[in-house]
Amino acid sequence: MNPPLPSLSYDQVKSLLVPRAAATHKGHYGHTLVVGGASGMGGACLMAAEAAARCGSGLTSVVTHPDHAGYFLLRRPELMVAAAATADVINVLGARATTLVLGPGLGHGAWSAAMHSAALALATQRALPLVLDADGLNLLHGTPPAQPEASKWILTPHAGEAARLLGQTREQVEQDRESAARTLQARYGGVAVLKGSGTLVCYREGNMQHLERCVHGNPGMATGGMGDVLSGILGALLAQGLPLAQAARLGVCLHSKAADLAAQTEGQRGLLATDLYPYLRTLLNP
Repeated sequence: MNPPLPSLSYDQVKSLLVPRAAATHKGHYGHTLVVGGASGMGGACLMAAEAAARCGSGLTSVVTHPDHAGYFLLRRPELMVAAAATADVINVLGARATTLVLGPGLGHGAWSAAMHSAALALATQRALPLVLDADGLNLLHGTPPAQPEASKWILTPHAGEAARLLGQTREQVEQDRESAARTLQARYGGVAVLKGSGTLVCYREGNMQHLERCVHGNPGMATGGMGDVLSGILGALLAQGLPLAQAARLGVCLHSKAADLAAQTEGQRGLLATDLYPYLRTLLNP
């Protein structure tokens, strides 16, 4: 029998949220670029981008399908939104970005593949930290990096996405989530966040691989958009300069603790991903 995993809680990591200096400006807090939102799938991308802005990213840009770029600006005018018919716009906006979030609502078509390829190329060229979620993970399937130890990304799969990345079934992943998280991190590098009941965070420090289980979270989080909000939170923390592992540990705790606070207020059933925003701000300002 495996020994119990170290637990991970908000109280353990909230010290990473240091006060901001009085003489400061938006340029000190990074520029998150969110790439996603294929035709008909804009909501996921919008939630990720708004979460990044709500969690302290100094600037937040979005590259999304032209079908809904205008609506994004109506909903959240603080975002800088580019309607992208082709992937060229990624290089234009990416020249200013300090971190990328790739995958929310990205889809599987030709447009999606072009955006995915361009964003990965940009992240590699500029050595940008990267959050991969949803279809950003699905399009990565079967192509682990040649040097996983050099990967500057946080992977955020649920069990089904992890199964595709590992060439397993969902049932196999669920039967041994610890092994799946460890294998993901070893194969793909960076930080692996295996979402689910007791989200697992696996990362490496030197020659030592660490695996922790988050103590927060509740069944109300089993609803669309929760993963998109998490990807935006992680992108914002990376943009503000936190290292990969610390951003992942803090981001997972902020996300699940905010969901617990929201559920305590109004119950688990009917909890929406966007209900987390006000609680995230409370937790981000201890």
